[in-house]
Amino acid sequence: MTNKFIKSDAFRSKIHDLIPGGAHTYSKGDDQFPLLSPAAISHGKGSQVWDIDGNRFLDCSMGLTSVILGHAYEPVLERVRAELEKGVNFQRPAYIEMEMAERFLKNIPGHDMIKFAKNGSTVTTAATKLARAYTGRKLIAFPGDHPFYSYDDWFIGKTVCDKGIPEEISALSVTYRSDDLDSLRELFEKYPGQIACVISEPEKNFGLPEGYLAKAIELTHRHGALYIIDEMITGYKTAFPGSLTKYKVKPDMATWGKGVANGFSFCALTGTKEIMELGGIRETGKEKVFLVSTTHGGETHNIGAAIATIDVFEQHDVIGHNHAIGDRLIAKCKEAVKSADLGDFVGIAPCNWMPVFIFKDREKTASAGLRTLAMQEMIRNGVLFQGVFVPCFSHTEEDVAHFADAFGKTLDVYAKALEDGFEKHLKGEPAKPVFRKYL
Repeated sequence: MTNKFIKSDAFRSKIHDLIPGGAHTYSKGDDQFPLLSPAAISHGKGSQVWDIDGNRFLDCSMGLTSVILGHAYEPVLERVRAELEKGVNFQRPAYIEMEMAERFLKNIPGHDMIKFAKNGSTVTTAATKLARAYTGRKLIAFPGDHPFYSYDDWFIGKTVCDKGIPEEISALSVTYRSDDLDSLRELFEKYPGQIACVISEPEKNFGLPEGYLAKAIELTHRHGALYIIDEMITGYKTAFPGSLTKYKVKPDMATWGKGVANGFSFCALTGTKEIMELGGIRETGKEKVFLVSTTHGGETHNIGAAIATIDVFEQHDVIGHNHAIGDRLIAKCKEAVKSADLGDFVGIAPCNWMPVFIFKDREKTASAGLRTLAMQEMIRNGVLFQGVFVPCFSHTEEDVAHFADAFGKTLDVYAKALEDGFEKHLKGEPAKPVFRKYL
């Protein structure tokens, strides 16, 4: 049982004076976890992580879904070390950049060119800029019920966290209901000839209507706009390389990140030559589009990590392993929920590439307090849990058994909390939404 977080408490007391929010992505912040949790990680290996108090945990989120093979995965580290020995940043492009471009693009039918960057927001914003340049239109459309696309104004301005973003900027983005063709059609009818692009994750954890993606792309093209698939989460998880090949669709552009370099900071934008060449320098006399210009986008060790990750996926059935782990975990947890007679209060999305858990109160409404309690109890039992499980190539049957055991013990406490309130069992406050108007 993990209950002592002495060094973590000291860390928590200092870090917010040094770093706004206490972390460099809000999803890692203290307000996203129960009080009884590790405040900082010391190191990780495979499917396990250790906090600064020496507590060991089974990792579930795997670097916010970015670690798809496992922490400190040796075949990736080998390539990274080799590139580090040669230097990581130069005055001209490194030769490895062409190697990476060829390796990545060969797996993406219909896409001819690629642009590298260090984070996802950079490439999603670059994609929207290309769409505006290509179509001559201003509006960007995306599903308003998807969680995150960019920290840039075009997305954040449409959330409740819009302080600091002029209304004029926010008005240039419009939203529709995800995976709802009628909602998207209504949006095009409302803004005829004004929408430059639709950018959307290809699928979420609760399934996708039959043929939706192909129909959405066709509808978008019929209205003269471009379609961008955001594979940040789905890439290297739903399939290799992602959902665009799983569903056999050809968007105009796609954005990639998270798992494609097993946790190293490598992201990419891919697309057709006709569109991507707008960001080039070969068409003399044509007006220039200043696309992406990043000093660190071509760092060789991160590119090496991405190439090594491709090697592993091409040499092994990583997708098959990860989906099998997800299937096994879902089955065991559903058994536990049924055994505890909590089927009305604990839900599990049947999504083997990233199972999501839903925690409800007596009124069968999603409850932040009960969800945080579940996190607390999973952590107490050695599982660093935040409501999802991201299978990686290092997860084993033993890990699934560990998770299921911890989950069963958590349900025992959960059942009591349903009767007498989570407040009697939760230490501290419930976790808060990242996107909220007030702190």
